[in-house]
Amino acid sequence: MNSVLIDLQHISKVFPPATVALSDVSVSFRSGEIHALVGENGAGKTTLMKVLYGLERRDRGDILLRGTHVDFRNPREAIAAGIGMVHQEILLIPEYTIWQNVVLGAEPVHALGALDIRTARERVARKIDEFQFNLDPDAPVGSISVAARQKVEILKLLYRDVSVLILDEPTAVLAPQEVGQLFLELQHLRDKGHTIIFISHRLDEVLGLSDQVTVMRRGKAVATSPASRLTKEELARQMVGRSVVFAAERSPAEPGEPVLVAQGLTVRTTDGRDALDQVSLQVRSGEILGVAGVEGNGQFELVNAIMGLSTIAAGSLFVQGIDLSHADILTRRRFISFVPQDRGRMGASLPASILENAIMTHHILDRSFRRWRGLALNYRRAIALTRQIQHQFDVSMENAAAPFQSLSGGNQQKVILGRELLLEAPLVLMDQPTRGLDVGSTEYVHGLLLDLRNRKKAVLLVSADLDEVFTVADRIIVMSRGQLVADLRTEETTREEVGYYMLGGKDAVHAQADI
Repeated sequence: MNSVLIDLQHISKVFPPATVALSDVSVSFRSGEIHALVGENGAGKTTLMKVLYGLERRDRGDILLRGTHVDFRNPREAIAAGIGMVHQEILLIPEYTIWQNVVLGAEPVHALGALDIRTARERVARKIDEFQFNLDPDAPVGSISVAARQKVEILKLLYRDVSVLILDEPTAVLAPQEVGQLFLELQHLRDKGHTIIFISHRLDEVLGLSDQVTVMRRGKAVATSPASRLTKEELARQMVGRSVVFAAERSPAEPGEPVLVAQGLTVRTTDGRDALDQVSLQVRSGEILGVAGVEGNGQFELVNAIMGLSTIAAGSLFVQGIDLSHADILTRRRFISFVPQDRGRMGASLPASILENAIMTHHILDRSFRRWRGLALNYRRAIALTRQIQHQFDVSMENAAAPFQSLSGGNQQKVILGRELLLEAPLVLMDQPTRGLDVGSTEYVHGLLLDLRNRKKAVLLVSADLDEVFTVADRIIVMSRGQLVADLRTEETTREEVGYYMLGGKDAVHAQADI
């Protein structure tokens, strides 16, 4: 049995005025092991790691590192003690090479203070060889895959000689093959003596990678067990306090008439490059079309083109036979319900109230929300819609006047889903609707998607989670380098085949939808 490296004892954290994020949490991490932290949104996993890493100050409790009390005031002090954290958002400079990104802030210098380029590059190259990361130190970060960038973030910490790596949802945007490669490298790090703390909502990955698993619920650590003794069903039950259905029942599709028809959609970047290149697709009523692809391969541009957030350089876009190719956003919103991937920046106003977020778009499109010739809000109508969303979509909230940001991530997403689905638009566009959601909230969203399909809505689902796509989608299209490279029926393909298309394999060529 490896010795205890980090011991968190009775950690408590309260965010003003009275939100208890952590309540008397005690958990230990041993050297040379992979230890997963799992739990619902708002369970306290990331907050606990931020306390350890010096990003948040605890209110009570002790942190022991190798048996000695420590109190990191910031991440720099944590890194100096050998603890590093890789966040879900990758923060690298695309124009810099890999070695330049790695040494930034910790550059070796000559006697007079000038950067020692040769030494810096050689040190990075040695680290790449030591940990078998298969990276070119001279490659610009902007030219490498998302999976490679994830490795560069880890390499930055290894270069600083950390022995503890905290990884927050490291597989969220990776293809299946990339996940497997990352796991091999994490296991190699563990075998060389590193301790890895792994935060994830993907239970198959947790059980496949981890040595130990700690489950958190409502700010408490409720169980720690060897991963080998757990099943996916038992782990989910510990997380949410009930049984969870992982395989949603999806009856055979009975699609109707085309609702969304896109022909030759092209979107260009400011430097003239085709970010979206001649993409054609259609979605019928009563059908869920899943869009898969490694992040950065045109999915975001496709969403923006449909919503009018990007200018279409060529091609056409029709919804229910109406030409929306150059329509303004408000006109499109009469036909399209939209759940964006970034709920904090695009889907909501975090400082605004829950009520204000719940009625967005409704208060413009629906005259019943306006009084006094449109000069005043019909507050009674606004309250009624907010309460409808709360009850119909099971939102845990106390006061509609509370800031939207006071809700957990899962409850924020439920408000946005409720607001959009109650618009009753014929086309529903969902971009990463379950990213960052726990297993219980994900199960709920999948149920909503299948209900929309059964109600003959047309659903376009963009997701980096292949398990999600295979669970709910009737067809899967794959994006690579701004092009549509595959159009597959879900029951006739596999995750591995889709993964190869995502990575540009399978002799990927245009496979435009038959329209």
